[in-house]
Amino acid sequence: MLDINLLVRDNVRNLIPYSSARDEFRGRHGIFLDANENPYGKLNRYPDPYQQELKLQISRIKQMPAENIFLGNGSDEIIDLAFRTFCRPGIDKVLTFPPTYGMYEVSAGINDIPVIKVPLTDKFQINMEKTVPLLDDPHLKLIFICSPNNPTGNLLNSSDIKYIIEHSRGIVLIDEAYNDFSGKQSFNTMIARYPNLIVMQTFSKASGLAAARIGMAFTDQKTVQYFNKLKPPYNISSLNQKAAAGQMTHYEKTLDQVRKIISERDRLKTVLGSLKIVEEIYPSDANFLLVRVKDPDYIYKSLAASNIIVRNRSRVVPGCLRITIGTKPENNRLIAALKRISI
Repeated sequence: MLDINLLVRDNVRNLIPYSSARDEFRGRHGIFLDANENPYGKLNRYPDPYQQELKLQISRIKQMPAENIFLGNGSDEIIDLAFRTFCRPGIDKVLTFPPTYGMYEVSAGINDIPVIKVPLTDKFQINMEKTVPLLDDPHLKLIFICSPNNPTGNLLNSSDIKYIIEHSRGIVLIDEAYNDFSGKQSFNTMIARYPNLIVMQTFSKASGLAAARIGMAFTDQKTVQYFNKLKPPYNISSLNQKAAAGQMTHYEKTLDQVRKIISERDRLKTVLGSLKIVEEIYPSDANFLLVRVKDPDYIYKSLAASNIIVRNRSRVVPGCLRITIGTKPENNRLIAALKRISI
């Protein structure tokens, strides 16, 4: 079994983290004269730096021990912390499978980490023939796997992912931002078996809290502790913690919205498939469809002129638009606009 301590950068392992006032006193009640806060107001106190109450609610819903949960200021903070914890600038490497979420490469550039890219196959799956030889590289410290993948929308083969986790000499981060829409079990059930595994989820998609910027990482307790050493002391505001806690309290509402989105995804796929301008609709396990059309630039601009904004991904996946699933009335407006363009 991999020893996480041996994968962590020396300076991070030896770092003495900043200790905030809320590190020294964890109670909720008292006369607080320790953090130089203004004694007046409703938002005058610093938030819980470790989001303990929210983690307990997540633990209950996700069936995951609270000590194995790290919460970031969006998933992007978790991505950056993974680089800063495990990758030595200019020495270690990261592996990605494009087309995929662009922040992996951006964060690699910020942290001066070389990126190895193994493009997905024409079926949008991991090319294992090209990937397997790379797993023996001792400088390959971080592997990003987005499943369901963005922008393609599909789940990647679980057997391929499991092989990579078992044979990697570094950290494997599985980005499950869209997993709620797939109906498949999360890889977070495997973290007790694989200490090098980080499973990332988010409140931005299924929970509808994109404005709150809260990402979740389920991982080995040691990795959580290292992330806590590096993160800013108060990385998630009290307002956002409260919003997420409220969402967890009414989780059945989230599940109902997920069911509606999946139903609309299936309906939209059927209707779009009948349009002349649509050449292919790729299988989706996410809350969006990747659609190959005859003239993506023209169609994108035509929709935008009607105040219907989709994502033009034709520079990433030739000929393709990425269409997020909206409400039924929003999707009806999209369908009507595309039908006018098809005439």
